[in-house]
Amino acid sequence: MKQALTRQRRLIVLSTFLATCHQAGEAAVPFLIGVIIDRAVDGGVGDLFLWLGVLGAIYIGLSYSFRYGARTGERASEQAAHDLRLQVTRRVLHDRGGAETGRLPGALVSIATSDTARVGAVAVAIVYGTAAVIAVIFSAVLLLSISIPLGLLVLLGLPPLMWLTRLIGKPLEARSETEQEHGAHASGIAADLVAGLRVVKGLRAEEAAVERYRVRSRTALTATVRAARAETAYQGIVIVVSGLFLAVIAVVGGILAVRGDITVGQLISSVGLAQFLVGPLSTFGWVGADLAQGRASAKRVAAVLSADEAVAGGEQTPVTPVRGAIELRVREIAVKLAPGEIVGVVATDPAEATEIVRLLNRSFDPADGTVSLDGVALSSLRPEELRAAVLAVEHHTDLFDGTVRSAVALDRAGPATVDAAMAAADADEVARNLPAGLDSVLGDGARTLSGGQRQRIALARALAADAPVLVLHDPTTAVDAVTEARIAQRVRAMREGRTTVLITTSPALLAVTDRVVMLHEGAVVADGTHGELAAGDETYRETVLA
Repeated sequence: MKQALTRQRRLIVLSTFLATCHQAGEAAVPFLIGVIIDRAVDGGVGDLFLWLGVLGAIYIGLSYSFRYGARTGERASEQAAHDLRLQVTRRVLHDRGGAETGRLPGALVSIATSDTARVGAVAVAIVYGTAAVIAVIFSAVLLLSISIPLGLLVLLGLPPLMWLTRLIGKPLEARSETEQEHGAHASGIAADLVAGLRVVKGLRAEEAAVERYRVRSRTALTATVRAARAETAYQGIVIVVSGLFLAVIAVVGGILAVRGDITVGQLISSVGLAQFLVGPLSTFGWVGADLAQGRASAKRVAAVLSADEAVAGGEQTPVTPVRGAIELRVREIAVKLAPGEIVGVVATDPAEATEIVRLLNRSFDPADGTVSLDGVALSSLRPEELRAAVLAVEHHTDLFDGTVRSAVALDRAGPATVDAAMAAADADEVARNLPAGLDSVLGDGARTLSGGQRQRIALARALAADAPVLVLHDPTTAVDAVTEARIAQRVRAMREGRTTVLITTSPALLAVTDRVVMLHEGAVVADGTHGELAAGDETYRETVLA
């Protein structure tokens, strides 16, 4: 939080100066009214008009200072929140990962939006909190000029009042952090349910899904209510304490006027200043609440930004040009791929298939074994440069909003490459059935398309990347057999001469590979062509052809 606000220090300082000028002007108004009354009583017409002119000038100044001070403060708040949002986004999208560990996507969205906004709001709290403190001190100086007891009363009473405000704000900070945590978790579950709505309906698990969300939502609601009660109690206590403080000031001023120690105008100034102090002192209530909530949100943001990296180390770059030789030795699995080879991998355990994909895209490093590219261990390569050479696509992929063309090209593939990739994935047929073809907009994650249509566009995107090494995990599970066979032949033609790994149990895809490696119970149990294994390996036939 400190770093985010420090970057906006110029705006915060300017806004604080303008807000302080406004508060000083507001405090000067009741004081000047008392002076004007005394001048009118004394009969000095010239002095009367002079002070009236000063009062008018102060009104103009406090009006403009409030307007531009508020504008500058809000700008600092929004820019601080925006900078934090960018930092959180960069950390979540960082090549080395780790920020998403233990957090649902919806929770990360909540942190990047709600929590960063609360941290940004601290800038406004600092501005008005500082201005309120200075306004109280300035009022005390004015009261000292009227009466030393009144001025001392304010100056000596302010520190205990602010200490008490800080003390009673601690429970609010704790409850605010809990509120944000439960709210983020509820948002994460809601986002997951929306994303997997078709699966939930297909399994007829609507009631279970709703109940899961209801339980989490009730927990979040309870935390929100507790935080709201804490905030209400906090502000109520601050208002009561501030009111008592102001009542003491008014009573002391009245006693001094009765005793003749101050004039009528000074009494009016004292009462007016006491009434003015209601504003700055009540400001401490919401400022304290914003600071407490901001500190709680800052802890959550900091937890994301400081999350351990999923893959540490590795600063080398791949050997250029990339030949595409892959060697994977993990536990009892030993697989070698020659440059330009198209290899199928069949895993009887789906978890093993997913693990291989994630090892090759370096989502994590193997605890036991090594994976290498052209003789260089992946753990010694920088993830961002490795992934430019080895594109390992997991089975579940998302499509970004935008046109079909932009979803496939990702601003890096040219028109000819996009067209070739669309044809190879048989996604050109999908585009032809859309209103604007490749320029049709895929809104809301392309949920208007069928699963097979989305899968073909995702495959086209992977092919358009034109990576030296391409790893595909079950890229055609939602496609009919005829289309799948056509895609298999086209993928083979497009990837000829470049290393390609097809992790699948699809006979159509395996039939176009140079050879197939079969994994069973954590070890390589067969290696040969699809035809050889289909004819001579019972486990292979049961896995692939059953």
